[in-house]
Amino acid sequence: MFITFEGIEGSGKSTQVILLSRYLKKKGYKVVVTREPGGTAFGEALRKVVLKRNERIVPLAELLVIMAMRAQHVEEIILPALKKGMIVLGDRFCDASCAYQGFGRGLDLDVIKELNRLVSKNIEPDLTILLDCNVKLGLKRKLQHATSLDRFEGETLSFHRRIQKGYLKLAKDEPERFMILNGNLSIDSTHQAIRQRVDRLLEAHGF
Repeated sequence: MFITFEGIEGSGKSTQVILLSRYLKKKGYKVVVTREPGGTAFGEALRKVVLKRNERIVPLAELLVIMAMRAQHVEEIILPALKKGMIVLGDRFCDASCAYQGFGRGLDLDVIKELNRLVSKNIEPDLTILLDCNVKLGLKRKLQHATSLDRFEGETLSFHRRIQKGYLKLAKDEPERFMILNGNLSIDSTHQAIRQRVDRLLEAHGF
């Protein structure tokens, strides 16, 4: 089973990934936690470049580097884990490229979706949890936990708002796959809602 978490910067998705992983492991499930950009040694090396604050990267180059990381990620981490019957929790996946490089940077969504199809080998999440929070609140949270913002976090408010709208559009187009949660709520209440949805999903899939 493949469950992904999406959202703007500071939405709380990384925290919820960790909490869900702990919950599932306590229930006896074998869980793999991974993230994008990154996820592999190759990807983590490129992640440092892509997120470097003062690095000038044109949108198309940014997209292609992220796709290269995703191709490695799928082959090395995600596919092998799924074949073993494990639960994979992904902190971002294909939807992030549509939101960030598509809605955020203005690149062609059809091109992005075709590249996603190619590098993901048509793998789609069984559930995507979208944490939707206020943009200013999300960036404030980031500053509370970091001394500086990375290249994406340091973008304009309008950029982050385009991403937020993009995520909501993606969720509207695929309501059965997406679960939208209010990222402004407490960590515990969000976690409880996720647990309930995931428990139902696992039961429906015979896990």
